[in-house]
Amino acid sequence: MIESQDAKKVVEVIGNNLIGVSHDSNNFVKLPDSFWGYFARGHDKKGTFGVIITYSEEGKDVDELISMYEKWAEKNKPKPE
Repeated sequence: MIESQDAKKVVEVIGNNLIGVSHDSNNFVKLPDSFWGYFARGHDKKGTFGVIITYSEEGKDVDELISMYEKWAEKNKPKPE
């Protein structure tokens, strides 16, 4: 199980990274008209984490991406011993 302090640190790193991205308008030049996403990956001495942020004018695009992730997570989740 992930320790609460580790989870806190992951969210803090992701949040700080996203704030940095949001401050630079060049990160948002030439976006597609209706759909875009942002992916970041990081690690610390204990593990690796990633975040995917998706925006779409069509809500179904986001729902489909979440559904794909949920299916992947269920398939790859370690089985309890």
